[in-house]
Amino acid sequence: MSEPNLNMAFAERRRKLGALKAMRSPAVRRGASTEGMVCPGCRQAVDLGTLEQALFVCGNCGHHHRLSHRRRFQLVLDPGTGRELFSDIGPRNPLDFPGYDEKLEELRGKTGMEDACVCMEGDVGGHRVVCAVLDSSFLMGSMGTAVGEKVTRAVEYAQAQGLPLLIFSASGGARMQEGIFSLMQMAKTSAAIRRFSDAGGLFISYLTHPTTGGVTASFASLGDIVLAEPGALIGFAGPRVIQQTIRAKLPQGFQRAEFQLAHGFVDAVVPRAAMRSTLIRILDLHRPAAAKGEVRLPPTQAVPAPRRSSLTPQQRVQLARDPRRPNVGEYLDALVTDFFETHGDRLYGDDAAILCGVARLGPAWGPLAGLPVTVAGYRKGRTLPENLACNFGMPQPEGYRKFQRAAAQAEKFGRPVLTFIDTPGAYPGIEAEERGQGEAIAGCLRLLSGLGVPVLAVITGEGGSGGALALGLADRVLMLENAVYSVLSPEGFASILWKDASRSKEACGVMKLTAQDLLAFGVADGVIPEPKGGAGKNPQAVFSALQPVLRQELAALLALDREELLRRRYAKYRAMGQPPN
Repeated sequence: MSEPNLNMAFAERRRKLGALKAMRSPAVRRGASTEGMVCPGCRQAVDLGTLEQALFVCGNCGHHHRLSHRRRFQLVLDPGTGRELFSDIGPRNPLDFPGYDEKLEELRGKTGMEDACVCMEGDVGGHRVVCAVLDSSFLMGSMGTAVGEKVTRAVEYAQAQGLPLLIFSASGGARMQEGIFSLMQMAKTSAAIRRFSDAGGLFISYLTHPTTGGVTASFASLGDIVLAEPGALIGFAGPRVIQQTIRAKLPQGFQRAEFQLAHGFVDAVVPRAAMRSTLIRILDLHRPAAAKGEVRLPPTQAVPAPRRSSLTPQQRVQLARDPRRPNVGEYLDALVTDFFETHGDRLYGDDAAILCGVARLGPAWGPLAGLPVTVAGYRKGRTLPENLACNFGMPQPEGYRKFQRAAAQAEKFGRPVLTFIDTPGAYPGIEAEERGQGEAIAGCLRLLSGLGVPVLAVITGEGGSGGALALGLADRVLMLENAVYSVLSPEGFASILWKDASRSKEACGVMKLTAQDLLAFGVADGVIPEPKGGAGKNPQAVFSALQPVLRQELAALLALDREELLRRRYAKYRAMGQPPN
């Protein structure tokens, strides 16, 4: 490199270091507005006063600047409600590491903190919570014995008080100066989270920049709901370590929050402006439901008998596949409110073919209105790009594992489960088999068979094979009038059994796949009428017909205790195909 170019490179490096130093200065951490600075995201000059008004998010590029714990608490907690917990816990030097005590003393003077974690009890939108914040200005938020002890005590205190737990993580990982004692904090905090979860506690983990190393590999990844700020670096090994190890250039956006969302490790990337409202929404959805005795259940009525129709089985198959039929999003818009979508299987990815989330029953549910429920369904599109985005409603293994996460949380928090089924079946691809498609479906069936909360399934279009059954093992199964449910598609049936796919019309008849057939077999528990020409002609008529039936079915199931609910569910499927006495 020539000397002028070398000088330019050095100048650029000094400029970047200067911008980074400015961002880490006490003035910026306090939100002071006495001077300007350069945003490290877009390299544009920004005014600190303007930046403070924008919650320290750059108006040019959206870069989320780091926040101090003080500022974070100010943005999250209701004014005047915070009370600090465990303020007497400070770091130790268990290895007598040279210079460590002096470094800690220097940082205490600069930050006014005892260590990198500060815990408070306070309100968020009127919800009492325990909140812990890791501040990267104290040794990069690294976790030593003091941080591990504070996080653990926060978890234990939340469990003892029956309060939700909220942790904002920003950490470089384990604290090297404390050696093995730092490593053991991963085990300690994770064990505390497990006990808290087993006791039914809600843990919201909010990942900010950066969250890496031992914090990522312990409590930060164990939230019931995991949120992340845009652009936050999230991972176990840092990008520099990875790049040095594999000696290859990392892809753009690697390990950033958006990368983690796409790969199934966070539920949502939430901008700072929406942080507090999103937390309030999640806390509202997890507010304990009223006891059964406090809900006056409507009287149970008979499910309407199916109408007689001249449609052939093949015509019903065609109507079941009609792209104009209501999709899962439209059913949710009509039947529930406050829907919060969750993402990812925490193993590999997020599958758009299955939608999962938490919601409340809408006003039309009468005495059940406002009840939190877990909802899930197969997602189909109407246009080619929409269908490509959700793989034509054919899930990969990560979609089924995402549903398992949602169903397990439904049981933990006592929420009924509503599923909406419209799929040709599970995706039959090489990569799906490599990632365990069969095991993922089997896991759903195993989980649903023993789930201690009511499960209702509605087959709204196609119910294709085991890929549909994965969300269909339910206490009550309803089918729309023109929906179908079968061991595989008519085309596949004819091709495999008769070696002639052109006989699919004949297969439609012999397979007995219509709602009317399934009701007679006892597989379906009710048939919901559709307007002439199918559900796509008048979706509102379908919603109006379905909602009261769902209401009465759910009311009847909620009246059962857990043991009776599981006994009836097992008996229902135990009787399938049983020879007559």
